[in-house]
Amino acid sequence: METIHSLLHPVDFVVVIAYLLVLIGIGYWVSFIKKKSINENLFLAGHSLGWGSIGFTMWGTNVGPSMLLASASIGYTTGVVAGNFGWYAFVFIFLLAVVFAPRYLHAKVLTLPEFMGKRFGQTTRNWLAWYTLATILISWLALTLFAGSKLIGQFLNLPMWSSVLLLVVISAFFTVAGGLKAVAYTNVFQMMLLIIVSLILTVVGLHQAGGIMAVYENTPASYWNLFLPADDPNYPWIAIILGYPIMGVWFWCTDQSMVQSVLGAKSLTQGQMGANFTGWLKILDVALFIIPGITCFVLFPSLADPDEAYMTMVTRLLPAGMTGMVIAVLIAALISTIDSALNSLSTVFTMDIYIKNYKSQATQKEIIQIGRIITVIGAVIAIFLTLAINSIKGLNLFDVFQSVLSFIAPPMSVVFLFGVLWKKTTTRAANVILTYGTVFSIGTGIFYLWIFPQEKYDFWPHFLLLSFYIFIILSALAFLISWFDSRSGQKDQNTLSYENLPKPGRMVWIAWFLLIITMVGLYILFNGH
Repeated sequence: METIHSLLHPVDFVVVIAYLLVLIGIGYWVSFIKKKSINENLFLAGHSLGWGSIGFTMWGTNVGPSMLLASASIGYTTGVVAGNFGWYAFVFIFLLAVVFAPRYLHAKVLTLPEFMGKRFGQTTRNWLAWYTLATILISWLALTLFAGSKLIGQFLNLPMWSSVLLLVVISAFFTVAGGLKAVAYTNVFQMMLLIIVSLILTVVGLHQAGGIMAVYENTPASYWNLFLPADDPNYPWIAIILGYPIMGVWFWCTDQSMVQSVLGAKSLTQGQMGANFTGWLKILDVALFIIPGITCFVLFPSLADPDEAYMTMVTRLLPAGMTGMVIAVLIAALISTIDSALNSLSTVFTMDIYIKNYKSQATQKEIIQIGRIITVIGAVIAIFLTLAINSIKGLNLFDVFQSVLSFIAPPMSVVFLFGVLWKKTTTRAANVILTYGTVFSIGTGIFYLWIFPQEKYDFWPHFLLLSFYIFIILSALAFLISWFDSRSGQKDQNTLSYENLPKPGRMVWIAWFLLIITMVGLYILFNGH
């Protein structure tokens, strides 16, 4: 079969270059001409977000170019089972709304490390800052660069290492040219454009394949089950049921990027309704991102690389020019994610680690200088992490994402669940889990993915089950340390009080009841095949 690169037309390359130049132009205008008239608090919500803004922001943060490429890939190889990562999420978004959000907003915090600082003290806040740096490097930078380099590689027919370097250079070029602010300025427009394109792909693809029933009849029956047998090698139901919650709690309830918009809600009710709206939007994940992959399996069953499923649909079903527009939007959105991650990395290190612990009287010039140095160092580390991720064998793009994240999640999930739900959890327990627990969890992942890769050694359980086992071990450790601390009479300086927490209102409960009923219905519908 022809490569993605060979299916592109000169007009596609022209559109890509023109689109990026326009963004740079807008960025220049925003950075230098419009600069003085823009309020510096433009992106600080100031507790002004309503439920609609919260829902779209949370969903938009979760849905990006990486998700499009990875979801189409797993749809091509296994069907709707990956929909669990979108649909099962409603349970943990509900947990955010009714358990975590009341406590976060009641504590009047701006960040989650600040919340844990109030719960366990400054040392825990420091450890969370380092944990956040590792999370940004791996989950937001390296994995985005990995998916982005796949796109660049397909687009320009380049090897992985040169694609990664090119993507970093493009991002740096945007930074210098002022294009970064343009990407931030136009990000909502770009996300809407990606969603519209995915919807068009779904409709056009189904039409080309003869309709949804034709796609259904020409795919294995297992492609339409959310729960697969316990002996399924890809995603057995037991791994989904037990393993995904560990990732779900971490991602939806404790990740600053996901929870930020809820923290900026006008009120608790708006935050809870916004989370509910996110749950409704997540229903679209299967139709927009996975169904195109399944349709690609019907139309182009002999793809050498399933990771090319999304771009195969784009290049073969969309007209010349529009293909270039899709690629341009994907690249621009990737640049936005990469830069946001680098900026977060720089901010967390500079403000929460460097100034807080090393130089509290740093001048503005020194702050800017250390920020730039950390940005460069972070980019270099991310490049090497991306190349390491690329060396993982036997997994497609989606599986690489989920397996890497499944080893990041357990320590954070344990610390937040115990910190929020059990008042006897001690500072020492939290710090042990954040330090030694993180080394144990990520170390296990390194053994699983690289040293004794599961592709060669069949003694490993599924990575989601492995994540669950790590969670159980760390939970037992947190319990035992807290129990021994309480026996020794150790007291912690917990400044949080969960008394008199506001209760969810009637409309909140009705909205969640309707969503839960809908999700149960969808799970019944997609498990009768």
